[in-house]
Amino acid sequence: MANEAFARVKIDQLLKDADWSLSDGRSVRFEYPLDDGGKVDYALFDRQGRALAVLEAKSTSVNLSAGEAQGGCYADQLGVPFIFLSNGEEVWFRDRTQDAHFRRVATLFSQDDLARRKAASEIRRDPLSVPIDTRIASGGGRLHQTACIDVVCRKIAAGRRKLLVEMATGTGKTRTAAALLKRLFEANWATRALFVVDRNTLAIQTEDAFAEHLPHLPCYRVSRVGRRFQDEKRVTIVTLQTLVNEYENYSSGYFDLIVIDECHRSIYGKWRRALDHFDGIKIGLTATPCVMRDAPDVDEEDRAALRDTMRFFGVDRPTYSYTMAEAIADGHLVPYEIYRAMTARTAATDGFTVSRADIDWDAMDAATRAEMKTLFAGHDPLVVDPTALERKFTIPERNRAMVREFRDVVEHGYVGPNGVRRAPEWGKTIVFAVTKRHAETLARMFDEVFADRKPTPTTRYADFVVSGMGPDDTVDGQAKIKRFKKEPFPQILVSVNMLDTGFDCPEVRNLVMARFTHSSILYQQMRGRGTRQAPGKDRFTLWDFTGVTLRHGDDETGEGGVVVVSEPKHPPPTPRRLLALDVHDEIDPSTREWVTVDETGHAFMDVDEARAEALGAAFETWLDDQDFNTDQLRLLHLVKEQIKANAAELTLFESWRFDAPPLSMNGGFERARAVFGGEAELARILSSMNEAVFGIASQAAPGGGAIRAHKPLN
Repeated sequence: MANEAFARVKIDQLLKDADWSLSDGRSVRFEYPLDDGGKVDYALFDRQGRALAVLEAKSTSVNLSAGEAQGGCYADQLGVPFIFLSNGEEVWFRDRTQDAHFRRVATLFSQDDLARRKAASEIRRDPLSVPIDTRIASGGGRLHQTACIDVVCRKIAAGRRKLLVEMATGTGKTRTAAALLKRLFEANWATRALFVVDRNTLAIQTEDAFAEHLPHLPCYRVSRVGRRFQDEKRVTIVTLQTLVNEYENYSSGYFDLIVIDECHRSIYGKWRRALDHFDGIKIGLTATPCVMRDAPDVDEEDRAALRDTMRFFGVDRPTYSYTMAEAIADGHLVPYEIYRAMTARTAATDGFTVSRADIDWDAMDAATRAEMKTLFAGHDPLVVDPTALERKFTIPERNRAMVREFRDVVEHGYVGPNGVRRAPEWGKTIVFAVTKRHAETLARMFDEVFADRKPTPTTRYADFVVSGMGPDDTVDGQAKIKRFKKEPFPQILVSVNMLDTGFDCPEVRNLVMARFTHSSILYQQMRGRGTRQAPGKDRFTLWDFTGVTLRHGDDETGEGGVVVVSEPKHPPPTPRRLLALDVHDEIDPSTREWVTVDETGHAFMDVDEARAEALGAAFETWLDDQDFNTDQLRLLHLVKEQIKANAAELTLFESWRFDAPPLSMNGGFERARAVFGGEAELARILSSMNEAVFGIASQAAPGGGAIRAHKPLN
């Protein structure tokens, strides 16, 4: 059964599977004679009778590599670019215009696939010689988009077939992909492309974006399973769920370019098989920092996802990377601040207690009652991990406290221990919830608390959307999302798995974390919903009611508490009894704080600390360009410390501060004038310093004196 004749029977079936006609006497020719007297096992021709490829058959007892030289010789004599080797079980392929080696493919290519690829190879150009359409990419100074396209095209031209692009949420992955597709199509490196997303919402967004940016490149979205791909279109947009049900109906050569959006979620199990089926060049897009897998406290599922992503694309670092920190520094994303306030129960990092008396036993079904009796058998009270809330336990007062706190701080702001008031902006708000029941509860509470801001009683100030791939999914979710983006109301949209990733609404001013996650990937995707720019928007506020920012932004690694009921990784889509705890809960005042991130986008710190650090850095930069003696430097360093200490309110350093403590203890203004050689020189130094540190040039007094206008020191 291992002889070549048996292998050919199976190869014949592979040809039929790829829609080759074996009986027309034209498309597939067996034992095709060559000028040197040899015979090609299979010669494949187009509909006009022009040779396209040779197919060398081998016995299953022989390694396919044994046919490489023979296949190359036959291809030379026929003058064809494509060679297949097969034993009926495996198929190897080589495009001699691009490949040095054979590679395994899932199927033989169809007649149309080969004809299309051959025609493109004859007119292919260096993609770097094709101008990038700057109406699509690099608008508004986004030079990282064209830089990314150049890097990817350079790698493709050099023979790289898998590439990974890391670009922060909001920096234009879709626009970059559109401009890249246009360039590769114009250079004839691609003739038919597949764009893969992991949910229909993103497929719709991509279709709209491509219709705008690529009006002359036929694109379409496959909207349902069972619909035949449109051969005449150039770009097919499809969800993973649809692709995994349809890929086997097409040959491996049907797409010669595959772009995988949010690829870190797309290359596992059944998804990977569908993506591996197609032989095209694969470009992965992700907003997830791909190097964080090296950190010691990364969630194990995140670490596995990132490791497998790197393995799939055959890299140890992304082909191109543009991080959130770079985008904020370049002014393409808005920075964010954090208002952190946790309830007493949530802040109980060692867990909080639940006694038998807190449980409504009559409300339970038999299975839940039995489960709880087992848990309480040896322990009363139980210790509950706060991160388990809304999974098995809910505390209604906790949810009410979060909603009341949001309304109070939005309306009145927050005054920190230093007396400085901080306030978020009114505007569109996304709330991340745990379950459908949690989302519905929060939406109703927000709607009630903001009832006075609704134009009519029937208007929904807050609404909710849910997607869990199950019966709890919101039926009219897309309509709700569209209203949230386009209409004044709802102002607040509570989400479960619908707006976490890929959702684009630049007007979002607030993100409310009512859901805890150990996943850094998910946390950064959620945070990215607020980073996009909009008119009048210079920042957004991240509201942390769960401590999730501590988990992913600070050095704290402990999870705290004992999980009473572990959350299953894939909970079954069946109704669950949520145990309501009739216990009091309220915001713990000691947890209230307003923090922000520095210009690198990483370290969390107080707003005043961040300003002090920035002013200190500006001062040091100015100092490096000056030439001072030791006494002058000593005094200037004291000035720097005063600037940092008063960073919250200081916008200009005036000379009267030399006569105020603590500088007055160093000799005051007279000492400063003497150190710098006179009032005029001191005025010049202060003017130069203020301009460098605060961006404000000091006003010199008449006659060149320092800005002395001393402030009364009463």
